[in-house]
Amino acid sequence: MSNRERIIELLDNVPEYKMGYVLAYVQGITADEEADNAFCERMIENYENDPDPEKDESYSLEECKKAWGLD
Repeated sequence: MSNRERIIELLDNVPEYKMGYVLAYVQGITADEEADNAFCERMIENYENDPDPEKDESYSLEECKKAWGLD
């Protein structure tokens, strides 16, 4: 029996509520790395080209907790 056949056989025994985990894993291992890299590069470019003067502002955890009312 091939690995593919064994996987298909095992899927028949996976409960429906766990199928989301299987789907996420399979999508992750079959993702197109080139497309993923291009997406990440676009995200970096968008951030670097963002004109917002506060984009590089940093805040401490304590400042965030206070602003969010989590003191």
